[in-house]
This record gives sequence, structure tokens and C-alpha cells, in this order.
Amino acid sequence: MTTKAVRMYGKMDLRLDTFELPEIGDDEILAEIISDSLCMSSWKAASQGSDHKRVPNDIDVNPVIIGHEFCGTVLKVGAKWANQFKPGDRYSIQPALNQIEDPYAAPGYSFHFIGGSATHIVIPDVVMSHGCLLPYKGEAFFHGSLSEPMSCIVGAFHANYHTEQGSYEHKMGIVEGGDMAILAGVGPMGLGAIDLAIHGDRKPGFLIVTDIDPARLARAATLYTVEEAERCGVRLMYVNTSEAGHDVEWLRGLTGGKGFDDVFVFAPVKPVVEMGDKLLAHDGCLNFFAGPGNPAFSAEFNFYNVHYGATHIVGTSGGNTDDMKESLVLMSSGRINPASMVTHIGGLDSVVETTLNLPKIPGGKKLIYTHLQMPLTAIDDFAEKGKSDPFFAALAGIVAKTSGLWSLEAEKYLLANGKVI
Repeated sequence: MTTKAVRMYGKMDLRLDTFELPEIGDDEILAEIISDSLCMSSWKAASQGSDHKRVPNDIDVNPVIIGHEFCGTVLKVGAKWANQFKPGDRYSIQPALNQIEDPYAAPGYSFHFIGGSATHIVIPDVVMSHGCLLPYKGEAFFHGSLSEPMSCIVGAFHANYHTEQGSYEHKMGIVEGGDMAILAGVGPMGLGAIDLAIHGDRKPGFLIVTDIDPARLARAATLYTVEEAERCGVRLMYVNTSEAGHDVEWLRGLTGGKGFDDVFVFAPVKPVVEMGDKLLAHDGCLNFFAGPGNPAFSAEFNFYNVHYGATHIVGTSGGNTDDMKESLVLMSSGRINPASMVTHIGGLDSVVETTLNLPKIPGGKKLIYTHLQMPLTAIDDFAEKGKSDPFFAALAGIVAKTSGLWSLEAEKYLLANGKVI
């Protein structure tokens, strides 16, 4: 089958190619991709090329398909997996294979025939045998795509740990009813973390969310209101740390001087990491969530407090399959809505330029519909474009029903009326 896909050939060398996929083997699956959300991790891979741990050394002659947050339908199933999947099934992918043979290999980074920025793919046996092809029962394909980034957040909440004096047992997870801080927390992943902190199974009692962008803080406060958090048993506060007086001492004062049990850092910025360290309570856990593009990135950490205050740090890079299943359950039950992450919509033809410039493009998640030709467009710009284009006028009217959030109705309209690539 012919596929169109964005492939990486080297550092900052992405190309939209058309090529033939091989016939599937008995242990493989042929699948169609409908949606793929772009991740900053793909930009990091593109900027580092083969220097990236997950990217092979020979991409100049054997390019890999990028993208790892995708959802679609099964087209053809090899005999080995015929008892688990059938044509027409919807699926999502957990790209963190966690295989012993090559712990870094992952769809979207390491494989020639599977990646999210494609119309059609071959799902190899290694993905299947590690249980990383997940049945998806939801209606909206974009929810299936966003289950992967949400699983990273679920995994981060599980990865935090706490201890008791005199015991060597690590109690996994955030402190239920404790004090939590999400720093640089109103980007797309931070919004997902706010959603999970408010609506998840284990919640903090007090949550502060910091950033230095007043517009993004205002949007977050509209999406996840103080009133909604209070209804769920969480006292929520948004703080602009660029404003005078909102320093570490003031922030610690919000906890009566105790500090925060769980601190999540959502930007690889040295002052933010160091602020997180200074905010930790006794036995506080700092989760460094946002992976840096610079392999030499470092920040100061107070080891006096590590020794005498039992403070500690963890880093998470993706969730596991159980985390992804949990995120799918939370979405399908309506407890969390990852649509808040999405600010831009585009077609496969926009992926190369968007990925290579991702850090420069404001807003949240860039959601791609791989069978469509469409320039990357901010949802906030639909109405303006709609003044001269009935297609965008219709989309603007649809998203207006959901206060500007992308929706199942919007997706259905786009897929039915968008220009096929």
C-alpha cells in the first residue's frame, strides 16, 4: 500500500514522502492513521538527529517516520494477532515499548514503517508483543491521540514518591490531600496536569499553578476554574511569578511556611527548577517533567535539604501501557477532557514546517489530521478566516458551542469536508 509520511533524514531534515509499504507478515498489522498530535519531543529528535538516544545512526539512508501520538483504524491483521484485532478496530499506540533488547526504540523515532505523521503504517511484532497496540472504543480520534500525552502525566503522578522516618519503603504517588505546585504549568501538558489533579483518583488538597504568561494563565483559569476545583475538593490558585512579591518566600507562605509535598516542573528552565527545589517541604518530591533539548542542561539542587529534609527528585519520560489505559478510561468516562490541550489544527502537509518550528509557535498542542491538506491554523483564528472561507466559518460556529475547544463535532466536520491530501 502507498503511504504518505513525514520522515527524518538527519538533523532538521524532515521530508514529506510518498512510498510503498511492504506486505505485512503474519506477525504484523496494516493500519490507517487518522489523527496525530505533535509533541515537542519530535522537535528535540529532529534537532538532534542520530545524536538522539532513540534515533538510529543510519537515517540518512534509512529514514524513520516521526510522530508518536496517533490514533486510527486497523486495515489488515496478520494471523498471529487475528484473535485480538480485526479490520475496522480503532486503536491508539503506547510508543514506550520498554523492551530489554533496545530500551530506547520507539515508534515515531526509531522505525521505518511506523510513526504518527503518516496516512498508513505497518505495526511490527515488537509493538504487538509488548502489548502496546491498545484498543480504542471512543468516538473522537483526537482523544485517542491525546491519550499518549495524558499517559505521560498519569505516569508522572504515579512516579512521585514519599517516605517515612525510619522506613525504607517508598510510598508511590502524590500525597493525597497534600500541597502541590505545578510550575510553568499552563502549557498543553501543564493543562493536562491541572485536569488530572482536579479530577483524578488521587487529588491534592491545595494546588498552585504558576507561569509568567498572563494570557495563558487567564486561559487556564477559564478552562479549570477555582470553583470547579473547589467542587472536587481542591483549593486552586493561579500565580504569575513575574509579578513583584510572588517569590519563593511568598509561595512557601501559602502553605504556612511548610512548603509543597509535590512539585512538578513543566519547563526545562534553570530558574524554574531551582525555584521548585526551594519550594519543597520535608520529604517533598520534585518531578522534572519537561525534558531538555540540551544534553548538558543542569541546575542547582540543595543537598543539605536532601540529607536533612529528605527532599528528592524524580524524572519521568513518558508513561507506560497501564498509564495509557488509565488515561483512556478517564477520558471515556468524561472525567478529564484533553481538548483543552489543543490550540491548532493542520493537515499532513503542515507537519514538516510545524515540527521544525515548534518552540516558536505559541499555544498548545498542534493536532494533525493525516489524510488532509490544511495549513496549521489556530482555533482562535477560525472566525477571522471564516469571513472569507465558508469552511472555516462552519468550524468557527462548531467550536463556539464548546467555548473554543476542539470537539467530536468539529472533527467529524473536518474529516467530511476537509481537502484530501
